[in-house]
Amino acid sequence: MKKSVVAIVGASLLLGASMGVYAGSNLQEIKAYLNDDIKVKVNGAATQLLDEQGNVVTPITYEGSTYLPARAIANSLNVAVDYDAASNTVLFGEKVEGTPVNSVQTFYQSIKDPNMTKYKNKDYIEVIKDTKNAGYNFSLTPNKKFQKLYLQAAAIGSDVEVKIEDSNGRLLKQETVTVDNGLKTIEANVAGLSEVTVFYKYEQNGSSGIFIPLSTSYYK
Repeated sequence: MKKSVVAIVGASLLLGASMGVYAGSNLQEIKAYLNDDIKVKVNGAATQLLDEQGNVVTPITYEGSTYLPARAIANSLNVAVDYDAASNTVLFGEKVEGTPVNSVQTFYQSIKDPNMTKYKNKDYIEVIKDTKNAGYNFSLTPNKKFQKLYLQAAAIGSDVEVKIEDSNGRLLKQETVTVDNGLKTIEANVAGLSEVTVFYKYEQNGSSGIFIPLSTSYYK
């Protein structure tokens, strides 16, 4: 019974859907209590539990056990949370399968011309390729659904400095990609983040640049 309660509470909070959506599911009605007396602290600091819209959510007490809203707790702990409707499963932390960054976001500055999307004779279909700006940036939107970002990048002509920051300017990862590295994978923790910015900088000499394949850069 306790597991059923967790599944019902977790799914409804994660999706923000009315319980009518689950009318055809194998649900069992229970009598539980909203418990405003329950307080939550994370690492010693008081935490207000909020849903995806920023509304306060309240723990539930049922038969002597207390159940906390899944998304609110995950966000408080900076753990990625998502919901797989196909299997009716709440997903916490790093996923088993990688999700290409271009499958969850449209990149208006990306290149899809087959004459420009190849690196070492492999076609990466959709890429960010820059050989003109010397320094620039673009945004990625994990939307709090993923734990890790695996960004692939290759340096063209000379080394490239790559930084990944959150929306508050907090540095998540900084690495140098050398020409000898080939296609290098840069790993960054993006748990609990809606958006991150990738900055890059290289020597402007007419033959240098950066190549970032969006089809093989992925989240987990």
